[in-house]
Amino acid sequence: MMFQQLQQQRPALTGRAGRRALRVQAAGSTYGNNFRVTTFGESHGKGVGCVIDGVPPRLPITNEEIQFELDRRRPGQSIITTPRKEEDTCEILSGVFAGESLGTPIAVLVRNKDQRSDDYSEMSVAYRPSHADATYDFKYGIRAVAGGGRSSARETIGRVAAGAVAKKLLKVVGGTEILAYVSGVLEVEASVDHASFTLEDVESNIVRCPDQEAAQKMIDVINEVRVRGESCGGVVTCVVRGCPKGLGSPVFDKLEAELAKAMLSLPATKGFEIGSGFSGSRMTGSAHNDPFYMDNGAVRTRTNRSGGIQGGISNGEDIVIKVAFKPTSTIGIKQQTVTREGEETELRARGRHDPCVVPRAVPMVEAMVALVLADQLLQHYAQCELLPRDSSSTPDQSVAMQFAALHQA
Repeated sequence: MMFQQLQQQRPALTGRAGRRALRVQAAGSTYGNNFRVTTFGESHGKGVGCVIDGVPPRLPITNEEIQFELDRRRPGQSIITTPRKEEDTCEILSGVFAGESLGTPIAVLVRNKDQRSDDYSEMSVAYRPSHADATYDFKYGIRAVAGGGRSSARETIGRVAAGAVAKKLLKVVGGTEILAYVSGVLEVEASVDHASFTLEDVESNIVRCPDQEAAQKMIDVINEVRVRGESCGGVVTCVVRGCPKGLGSPVFDKLEAELAKAMLSLPATKGFEIGSGFSGSRMTGSAHNDPFYMDNGAVRTRTNRSGGIQGGISNGEDIVIKVAFKPTSTIGIKQQTVTREGEETELRARGRHDPCVVPRAVPMVEAMVALVLADQLLQHYAQCELLPRDSSSTPDQSVAMQFAALHQA
């Protein structure tokens, strides 16, 4: 009733004033200010993808580099992932010529092929508990029932494609490497050396955990819940090596704040930690502080409880974050729910879903970290690197040299 009264009381607006009043400033499908990514498409629509704006011209980028990342998140890749079969073949529609970016928007499209919309007939009338079905109806009054529409993890195809371009930019400019892995599933936790693990270690098993002993236990746990029609959650840890110093802007655009927003925008995420995370709240200052030392003209820290970020700005140490993922909402066990008409009922959901999302979430986490860092890199360079630096302003000579190759070019 309140909204009806407001609509009745609101004066009618016509012409330019009316158009201004109806303008939507934040629709929620775009991330970034300088390296700007918009994703589009629904799970069972004709296709999904992204438009990437702000990519510097002359960046080498190939279809194969994007496809490599998409293959890592592709469904149907193992027994512990969704059985939906999609090739997820990408098409670069614009913005790239002869293997180099043009500086104009890059559009990437992946066409959907293996839709089974009839599997979602029950969900058209009954809400899946803890899924976005109900809240999408609350907000929009309409939703794409089949596959969950935009709430499906299939939306992340656009993020992963854009992340491949962001990864390439970070690698070319700063030699930056972004690697994530599954560090926990239910009660199973991995032990991984963050200084030495490689992409090959991550991809050596279907759960994407470099700790082989823990990986087998994780696979067994996921299989056990899968055969029962259940699901389980887990944790993905991401390590950034070689991040340029100085990324992030106080006070509302701190680097860890941007990373937290990016991670929690991923489907099924429920928690975020950086560095010591919540364990730091149980430490004293002298135990938690990272002592500085000089290392061949560079300021370094002997420990890294800060997780590579201090004061909201990257300090050049490895950035280490953890992201918690909840169990998949759609399960094959009867649950109490309500229909769109408000009647209480039971629902046993059908459809093809991951029993645990974290094995396929690894490239999604890497992609979102890359998008954050690429956006912050362009912003930092435009604001802080155009004019010469005073070498006496810091004892760290590596700061003045980290973009020297770009100036020479």
